[in-house]
Amino acid sequence: MFVHFSIMLVIFRKKNSKFNQNEYDLLFNCIENSLREMGYGDIAVNKKMKDINKVLYDILLKLELDKSKKTFKINDKIVIKYFSEINDPKSTPYLQFESYFNAFFNFCFEQSLDNMLRKTINFKY
Repeated sequence: MFVHFSIMLVIFRKKNSKFNQNEYDLLFNCIENSLREMGYGDIAVNKKMKDINKVLYDILLKLELDKSKKTFKINDKIVIKYFSEINDPKSTPYLQFESYFNAFFNFCFEQSLDNMLRKTINFKY
């Protein structure tokens, strides 16, 4: 989920537009509410939210966007760190993972910024 969200944030930045703070807040409010429904208390929720925020920014900062070629490449260190079953950048699962997110980036980039969040539901790989 955070890779998808990070790609959308990168596209907004690339198109010189600011991502709607309400959408960002809504995502994290939903995550926080889900943690509370799972039975976590205030202290545990705050700690988990801090950890989740670190993961999002780690992914966001390590996405690679070649500005001259207008292409997207996912950083293999992110994939290996957060998806333990995909541990070799030359393996078929890794290449499929990379291909999926390249296609997702291209799909979202073609959408208008106003419709990107709604249109991603229609993404077919």
